[in-house]
Amino acid sequence: MSYLASTDREIFDIIDKERQRQVNGLELIASENLVSRAVLEAMGSIMTNKYAEGYPGKRYYGGCEFHDMAENLARDRLKKLFGAEHANVQPHSGTQANMAVYFAFMKLGETLMSMKLTQGGHLSHGSPVSFTGQFYRVAQYSLDPETEVLDYGAVEEMARKEKPKIIVCGASAYPRTIDFKAFQEIAEGVGAYCMADIAHIAGLCATGVHPTSVGVTTFTTTTTHKTLRGPRGGAIMCGAEHAQAIDKAVFPGMQGGPLMHTITAKAVCFQEALRPSFTDYNRQIVKNARALAETLLDNNLRLVSGGTDNHLILLDLTAQGITGLEAETALGKACITVNKNTIPNETKSPFITSGLRIGTPAVTSRGMKEAEMRRIGTWIAAIVKDIGNEALIKKTGKEVQEMASTYPLYPE
Repeated sequence: MSYLASTDREIFDIIDKERQRQVNGLELIASENLVSRAVLEAMGSIMTNKYAEGYPGKRYYGGCEFHDMAENLARDRLKKLFGAEHANVQPHSGTQANMAVYFAFMKLGETLMSMKLTQGGHLSHGSPVSFTGQFYRVAQYSLDPETEVLDYGAVEEMARKEKPKIIVCGASAYPRTIDFKAFQEIAEGVGAYCMADIAHIAGLCATGVHPTSVGVTTFTTTTTHKTLRGPRGGAIMCGAEHAQAIDKAVFPGMQGGPLMHTITAKAVCFQEALRPSFTDYNRQIVKNARALAETLLDNNLRLVSGGTDNHLILLDLTAQGITGLEAETALGKACITVNKNTIPNETKSPFITSGLRIGTPAVTSRGMKEAEMRRIGTWIAAIVKDIGNEALIKKTGKEVQEMASTYPLYPE
């Protein structure tokens, strides 16, 4: 980045500090990952210079022939990856992908049914601070209070009572397998559409590590980062019968010019995800999450639902008498990045929380395996049990940096 260094040193220095943070620490935020060099190059390419409102072959600007090629590649590769009939790769984010489905098939004031935010759902699934909670009537299901997993019988009972237009399944903090077929059957039983938001588990779904929603639920939305390991963005997949309505809802209904440099990078990401090595990678993500979970359990820490089936873990800190914010801050000092997170039956503010969400996609991208997860779990356990021990935090930080130095951001 020599040109940036000579023209805007302030921004160059900020980027370099962030690079050092990523290199020297452990990224354990479940919604984050590390893109490949190829994705980075596509993101930073001259494809960013062009307006391309519309869709391939139907643009509102001239000079889009190569952008048409890039977007068609992205769509075709995504359809191949998931076996989808139709794909739209223009949404700028997962929330905008969700928004497009709602706008296409719901009227203002109709009922949206989804998982409650504090139970593991997402803001865009009906939170009162989101447009969803303001535009639609929202009914939200919770987890079984004893098992802390989905109770499909209770979901069906709520659906029959509330008569929603769309039922959303998928979550941002749910460590267990989701039965998409059960949700689709519940939706069909009450005449509703079913939308699966697989943003967190898309890579797992694409590779068969988690059951897929594509071809099962009416709509599937996703982000393209997280376990897909691509650029930050969104996508929608559906059957051919809904393709036109979805495309109209994205453009011109929801957004204007697509981010063509991002779509180009999405195409690169989808091609990478079609390689056999990507299946091995996603299998390792889950192996790593289980090894990390087992280590935390062995250290007498409590995990929501008792463990994990996917890439993330929810750690309940109630017994330690500390908040998620305190734990996040202390671990951050030790170069371990996690995020505070609400847990089922949360009693604290979302800015404080009683738990931590921990994920393995990024450290798996660096080549770490079960042995490293056991070390990480031991570090986390020691700090949350002795949160005020600055000497321990400092010592751990040095050990973390030593381990991180042996695992480059780009192991290829």
